Amino acid sequence: MVEDLHFSATVFGFGAGIFFVSCFLFEVPSNLLLEKFGARRWIARIMITWGVLAGAMALVTGPRSLYLVRFLLGAAEAGFFPGVILYLTYWFPAEYRARIVGLFTVAIPVSSFLGSPISAALLGTDGWLGLRGWQWMFILEAAPAVLFGLACLAVLSDRPADAHWLDSRRARLAAEKTPGRSRPTAPGRTVEPAAGVVEQARAGA
Repeated sequence: MVEDLHFSATVFGFGAGIFFVSCFLFEVPSNLLLEKFGARRWIARIMITWGVLAGAMALVTGPRSLYLVRFLLGAAEAGFFPGVILYLTYWFPAEYRARIVGLFTVAIPVSSFLGSPISAALLGTDGWLGLRGWQWMFILEAAPAVLFGLACLAVLSDRPADAHWLDSRRARLAAEKTPGRSRPTAPGRTVEPAAGVVEQARAGA
């Protein structure tokens, strides 16, 4: 990419760094919107828009387009990591969160371990259908994010109280184990509060 587009180290470095600027600026607003629109819709939105913009990196033709796409990419990804951590608190009680967050965090180095050789292999597609290897790398690595984002819309539930695959007893248990976090967000879905939640509310009164 650097050779094909004749980017200097300064241009490429600034393009790489501007991603973190927009990610920082939109991190908190993104999490506030996650709370408003629900985890299912917002996490899916992050994944889909990130995938589309990551694929758009294949269309970069110069410094300006690099800066623009990288800035938008950071804005699209903003809130994903803390948003997932927040989402996990809706489903797992405090005594389980450390190990669950640990498993999620382990995925970061694992993805780098697996992604690096895959990226190197994709660079070998240079010249296929008239595109350079780095263009195919961006396109093919973006596709799973879009597909899994669409899957999130179909599979994820915002909170345990919204999960129709949980019966009433399990939904009440989830409400008891995660007090204040398991209120339903889907219209028409109601869950009776468990006794533990009611007693905690009385104790705090």
